[in-house]
Amino acid sequence: MTDANIANAAWQVGHSAEVLAQQISGYHATWFSVLKPRLFKDGNAWCALHGENLQEGVAGFGDTPAKALLAFEIAMCHPNGSHVSLSKEGA
Repeated sequence: MTDANIANAAWQVGHSAEVLAQQISGYHATWFSVLKPRLFKDGNAWCALHGENLQEGVAGFGDTPAKALLAFEIAMCHPNGSHVSLSKEGA
């Protein structure tokens, strides 16, 4: 292996570590990673709920658990701190 190959391999490892660190820090910057909302099936939709109930809490609804968590993120940034639905039916 030449010095150039070793330098290139070292750069690739360093770059991969930097990308991974950015992805990890991005994960920890989400509301659902901090607040850990309950994720459950509600009728035909999934619900991510932070709080005691739907009347008092912040909720996101979606056709999939991932969409419910994304809707929860949007709801946390909504001025009313309300409910957001990303389901076809409008949950």
